[in-house]
Amino acid sequence: MRPNRKRVVSLVPSLTEAVAVSAPGLLVGVTDWCTHPATGLAGVSRIGGTKNPDVRAIAALRPDLVIANEEENRAPDLAELRAAGVEVLVTEVRGLPQALSELDRVLVGALGLARPGWLTDAEAAWARVEPDAERRAFVPIWRRPWMVLGRDTFAGDLLARLGVRNVYAGHAERYPRVAPAELAELAAAGCDLVVLPDEPYRFTAEDGPEAFPGLPAALVSGRHLTWYGPSLAQAPAVLSRALRGAG
Repeated sequence: MRPNRKRVVSLVPSLTEAVAVSAPGLLVGVTDWCTHPATGLAGVSRIGGTKNPDVRAIAALRPDLVIANEEENRAPDLAELRAAGVEVLVTEVRGLPQALSELDRVLVGALGLARPGWLTDAEAAWARVEPDAERRAFVPIWRRPWMVLGRDTFAGDLLARLGVRNVYAGHAERYPRVAPAELAELAAAGCDLVVLPDEPYRFTAEDGPEAFPGLPAALVSGRHLTWYGPSLAQAPAVLSRALRGAG
């Protein structure tokens, strides 16, 4: 018998979009950072941020399920929700295969939905990818202080599938802080490009590339690089265009 989930709260923007596109009307609460689908979240309660959700407000919504992520949400908040009698499903996403399997677990396993077409399309789109010639890069995700993608990240896995080798992929930390001088040395030592997403920090043509003069900069869509949801179906084409247009 399939689960009967009528009221769902999402604490993860990616999963919010995945649920809203697949089953409109199921969501009763989402975070302040949940922005997609642009026209699909009207009337849904906002319950704070991913790192500081209003646990009391979530419990008051009487959800059948709260969906969360081990990286984006804090364990104490999830423990408090469970203590209030709320069922919480926690996902873990460190690469593309895990993203696809976790989306299936949430949408089909936990919510009892038919497997959405966009998930099948995403799987097929990434299966067709033929990576370009390998290029060495580093991928800042924050500025002041500079932080970069390190080991074992979903975004790093997507870039690797497109032919981009993250020079920090072997770092002990997943999102290490890096001194500006270290990045400048990498830029001068033969890295092929710097990849600058527009989230979580909003890098732009005027804010980011100037820190690495002479190094090609690929300005990429953060949603297509870091979100695991319907955007995954378009991500290979969107990211490939941006990487090939680095300049």
